[in-house]
Amino acid sequence: MDSKVVADTLWVLVTGFLVFFMNLGFATVESGFARSKNCVNILSKNFIVFAVSSMGFLLLGWGLMFGDGNGFIGLSGIFMVSGADNSPAVGAAYQGVYSAISWTGVPLWAKFFFQLVFCGTAATIVSGAVAERIKYVSFILFSFVLTLVIYPIVGHWIWGGGFLASLGMFDFAGGSVVHSVGGWAALSGVLVLGPRVGKYTKDGKIHPIPGHSMSLATIGAFVLWLGWFGFNPGSTMAADPMAISHILVTTNTAGVMGILVSTIVAWLVVGKPDLGMSINGLLAGLVAITPSCAYVSVPSSILIGAISGAIVVVSVIFFDRMKIDDPVGAISVHLVNGVLGTLEVGLFAQDGIAGVSTGNGLFFGGGLKLLGAQALGVVCVGGFVFVSSLVVWYIIKATIGVRVSLKEEMDGLDIGEHGNQAYPDFVMQKTSYTLISKDIGLEFARQNKAGTKEESKV
Repeated sequence: MDSKVVADTLWVLVTGFLVFFMNLGFATVESGFARSKNCVNILSKNFIVFAVSSMGFLLLGWGLMFGDGNGFIGLSGIFMVSGADNSPAVGAAYQGVYSAISWTGVPLWAKFFFQLVFCGTAATIVSGAVAERIKYVSFILFSFVLTLVIYPIVGHWIWGGGFLASLGMFDFAGGSVVHSVGGWAALSGVLVLGPRVGKYTKDGKIHPIPGHSMSLATIGAFVLWLGWFGFNPGSTMAADPMAISHILVTTNTAGVMGILVSTIVAWLVVGKPDLGMSINGLLAGLVAITPSCAYVSVPSSILIGAISGAIVVVSVIFFDRMKIDDPVGAISVHLVNGVLGTLEVGLFAQDGIAGVSTGNGLFFGGGLKLLGAQALGVVCVGGFVFVSSLVVWYIIKATIGVRVSLKEEMDGLDIGEHGNQAYPDFVMQKTSYTLISKDIGLEFARQNKAGTKEESKV
């Protein structure tokens, strides 16, 4: 076998492993932002969603997405992954039924695994937005439909040789295909579910519900940051040193600018450098650079990350005021910045900057052509995913229901849905700071008095 195919295959598999590892990042970020009484439920959802996604994508999703067909859907090799991939060497004639992904010479199963972990990411995004009040079985059912049909159809339009690709839309690593799909599905789910009990008072005031572990959330943020170094550079699906290096730096730069700007904006708006906003600022920058990481310069990635860092803070506050209850900020991170990042391809793209021909964006003399194609893609993806997801949510609501009972929500989904707790030996106690202050004051006075006596003896 050709040495390039070997190198490319190893690269695709290793980066696929990193993207798979992002499941842990999502699990810890979401559970950290949730209350301790729902920790097991969050972890369990993130654990099972990849299994559900894997089966949905294997049975039908892959074929709908990459199977030869028309501009809207794949029609060949749709049930199970079928059709031999007879391209063992660079330049060999492709003889399978998945022509849209024949541009990379790695084996069929390497292609499948890499795309599979992306599919799982889209479903995981939904988990955080609907946290702390959704039925476990309802989430599983929706995730299966999302990865079986909805996600693959959008993927076909953009990555599977569909009509959006033919109209000139670009999405290098999934700003629309993965992040906005998960975001639109999450938004529809939140609207059907409604807010958590106690989140908004009768007079319309917002009641903050803090997460139980910022330590878990921060660990998860670092895991996701690491995983993105597989998510974006791995989308080359080839061990191309120049392209990989360029994408790695644009990705990291946008992420760090997201952290810095979101921290500053939160500091100005809420008066403190809020860690939760900093975490979401990182993720917003990484999401926004995802569709354009191979098409923009490093200076442009600085601007993309900075814009996202500011937007995510404003977006989180906006959705809260609109009474759209998203416990982890998933809609602001993945939907808002997935859409924003897709449009920014049409603004910041520079033709051939990492060996990819896209044409120039508006800010580099390309006019409105590329921006128009990106905007059309945003509208088509948003309309289809939001409406189809809304239909699925309402069908689930009308049949088995989507929301747990009031008692179960108040007691916590860990007990109601799973029969166990994340911290069974940990008793929450409300600290009386008045008593502590009084005790400290008395102890200080006692020690000061004793010290004065000792000094008088001397």
